[in-house]
Amino acid sequence: MADRAVRETKRKRKEKKRETSVFFFDYTLLFITLFLLAFGLLMVYSTSSYVAELKFGRANYYFVKQLRNTLLGLVAMIIAANFDYKIYKRFAPWIYLLSLALVFAVLVVGKELNGSKRWIIIKGISFQPSEFAKLAVIIFLAALLASIGSKIDDIKTVAKAFALVAPTFVGIAITNLSNAIIVMAIALIMIFVSSRKYMQFVLTGMILVFVGALYIMKVGYRAERIDAWLHPETAKNAGQTLQGLYAIGSGGIMGKGLGQSIQKLGHVPEAQNDMIFSIICEELGLFGAVSVIVLFALMIYRFAIIIKHSNDTFGSLIVVGVLGHIATQVVLNIAVVTNTIPNTGISLPFISYGGTSVIFLLAEIGVVLNVSKCIKIEESDVEEG
Repeated sequence: MADRAVRETKRKRKEKKRETSVFFFDYTLLFITLFLLAFGLLMVYSTSSYVAELKFGRANYYFVKQLRNTLLGLVAMIIAANFDYKIYKRFAPWIYLLSLALVFAVLVVGKELNGSKRWIIIKGISFQPSEFAKLAVIIFLAALLASIGSKIDDIKTVAKAFALVAPTFVGIAITNLSNAIIVMAIALIMIFVSSRKYMQFVLTGMILVFVGALYIMKVGYRAERIDAWLHPETAKNAGQTLQGLYAIGSGGIMGKGLGQSIQKLGHVPEAQNDMIFSIICEELGLFGAVSVIVLFALMIYRFAIIIKHSNDTFGSLIVVGVLGHIATQVVLNIAVVTNTIPNTGISLPFISYGGTSVIFLLAEIGVVLNVSKCIKIEESDVEEG
């Protein structure tokens, strides 16, 4: 009788399982982001202090500007982390149209700096619309793909999705092919993850490679970059690539020490920007380079965890888009610095100097943190044993 009563009690407890909602917030992702920001500020000062002293008479010129923009980015991250991401779905088309208008406004009222017309400057404040466009494309495609659902398996639907993003790609490519490639990579990754059919992506990839080859053949300076990639020792305009390789090779296992780079003393132009990874290799060696790569790998892993546990498709796809953005930029930057691919002028997220970039990257992290904050993990009473 006693055993029967125990079994009956256990049965009733099973039937009355109490579910509680435990809200999940990814502090690990937050810590990784803050560490990368602090490390980036340190490396910006290390790589730029000599040139800043020569140009502006202040060794901390670039550091102060990057610190100011980082603080603005942190404010954007905090706001985004506490703003319900589901609201973006309602306004996704308008956010996208605003970004598209800004991208094409650059062609009319944009300011040319360092030979590229990529910025809109209002009362001394510069703004790069292509960075906003990346976030806008992520939100827009996440809303679109979440509403399409299983229809994305149809090749016509895939083509329509790409067609909607194509104007942004074209508008950015006119002045900045590098960021246009990132926008297209974001779209490809998000649509690829949403679809269960893969052959259409193989065909799309082949078409993009063909179009890219035609573009390179028609635009002279792109062909020069290919030549510099294949023959860095002899090609014209290969100085940046070659000096970057010298920096990497001279760093060894543990590096020359923080602040001890030789290549940053004018040999690698704008070392605080796209080529900052080469200075990291020179000053901190293979150990420093691998540490940076591991941190980005951990960040991507945290994105994957959030994607897995997200409660809705829209939130998951936003995180997929941010993952695609950061992963693509990291891979392309390191590939360029190591001369694995031709020079494309892509910055290293959170580390390279660049105001608009760090602000919108941190805004993206804020949105991802909000997605993680809204995750509810259902727990049940565990049967005692």
